[in-house]
Amino acid sequence: MTRSINTLIWLLLGILAVRLGLTAILPLADTTEPRYAEIARIMAESGDWITPWFDYGVPFWGKPPLSFWSQAVSFRIFGVSEFAARLPSWLANGGVVYLIYTLGRYLHADHNSVSARTNGLWAALIYATTSLGFVSAGTVMTDSFLVLGTTLTLSSLVIRLQGGSRAWGWLFFVGLAVGLLAKGPLVIVLTGLPVFLWVMATRQWNLLYRAVPWVRGSALMLALATPWYVLAELKTPGFIDYFIIGEHFKRFLVSSWQGDLYGNAHEFPRGTIWWYLVLASFPWGIIALAALGKQLLRRSGSLPESAWQTDYKGIPGLILASALSPALFFTLSGNILWTYVLPGLPFLAIWIARLLPANAGSRLSGFRRASIALTPVIAILASGWLAFHPSLIKSEQQVVQRIEQMPGVSAKNLVYVDKAPFSARFYSEGQVQSVSTDEIDRQMRDASFTGPMYIAVGKGDKRTLKLVEDRATRFDQDRRFIIFRLEPDENTADRGRSPTGQNHAGDAAGWSEHRGLAG
Repeated sequence: MTRSINTLIWLLLGILAVRLGLTAILPLADTTEPRYAEIARIMAESGDWITPWFDYGVPFWGKPPLSFWSQAVSFRIFGVSEFAARLPSWLANGGVVYLIYTLGRYLHADHNSVSARTNGLWAALIYATTSLGFVSAGTVMTDSFLVLGTTLTLSSLVIRLQGGSRAWGWLFFVGLAVGLLAKGPLVIVLTGLPVFLWVMATRQWNLLYRAVPWVRGSALMLALATPWYVLAELKTPGFIDYFIIGEHFKRFLVSSWQGDLYGNAHEFPRGTIWWYLVLASFPWGIIALAALGKQLLRRSGSLPESAWQTDYKGIPGLILASALSPALFFTLSGNILWTYVLPGLPFLAIWIARLLPANAGSRLSGFRRASIALTPVIAILASGWLAFHPSLIKSEQQVVQRIEQMPGVSAKNLVYVDKAPFSARFYSEGQVQSVSTDEIDRQMRDASFTGPMYIAVGKGDKRTLKLVEDRATRFDQDRRFIIFRLEPDENTADRGRSPTGQNHAGDAAGWSEHRGLAG
């Protein structure tokens, strides 16, 4: 058994190491990763630790600051890079993996026994190799810290019920504070729903009341989380109304909600969240369902026996409710993303570990080892392919870097029509410009410029392409944009004349006055 434990440990460490290595390979791809990374970069640059900024002078009210704080600190320590942006999510994931391991151990009578440690490692390994668990471990996103908070809260409750020390009762509220600072009041719903379902089913209200210090713990939670909310509202009034009402009610109840200031609504048919749960838990969710169906058939409809030894009635139900509550909550919501099921994955992994014990026969061992490797191998192959085919990625990294390598040119010379993508803003450290087509036309007609100008036009923007193609030289292109170069030489005026004889030159200083809001 010791050999089995060592094997699981090395497999788990190997998976985590692979995920850490992949964080530095691919550029940040629009829209989510570079958007949040750019917000954190501005925070690190400005030193404003209260208000996250969507753009210079534009506050970001969509999310609390915990993930931005961690990324900004990472930028301060390691410099601005993909690795520094993604490292905090990897560290948060490490915390989630440890909590899964610990909870898996406490579900046994002797949580220090070999079987308990094996169960905990196996559950952690299953979570780390689910598709969404693996992806989120190295992606710039706020959900990594939300799942850290929800996992800490619910794991602390179960561990406390299973004889854990009083410290776990306090950690229950620390987890809530983490969630409030990572995603907002949603953490109360995602943790409160499974607890409510459990206590209603078991009628163990007194047990729940005695498990954690409700009054002093709530005071601790408020002391940790409330100050930022107050300071944020005082600094940029309107934050509370937008974030609490808009983001926590209208976003989920109104599928066509148009109040999102920072992106687009994601409207899907009701119930899509369950399909996302299948995708997010791949391959283990499918394997577990197949194994469960096979066991039910063999045992004439009875559930498989479990090695868990729980101290109180209904704890397996509490874990199952924790696994399914995110999907249950978002079942009737049409405005969803697949990351919304992430808070349930740690508990789903623990439940799957119950169905698929790590000490199964050798015949299944090879299959399960292959299952462990499936998601990481797919990720490695996909990352390798994209690394050699960067044009397939929606990222402006290469364009920005190529322009910055030109003599006497910086990213300030790069202009995006309509809106600059977040990746362009991130890799240029906020230097790229954004202007409208009409402004381009006006500037080219009314002024001259002193340095080369690079204009990035969307491939589908036929109007602007027609306007610019006759007046500039094609310089580069990527997946979404064609980049043109305007030369600051004496021939610019002649090349810039339209068929009507109008002059179409541009002025660099004029462009910089029209920094647009990227969205």
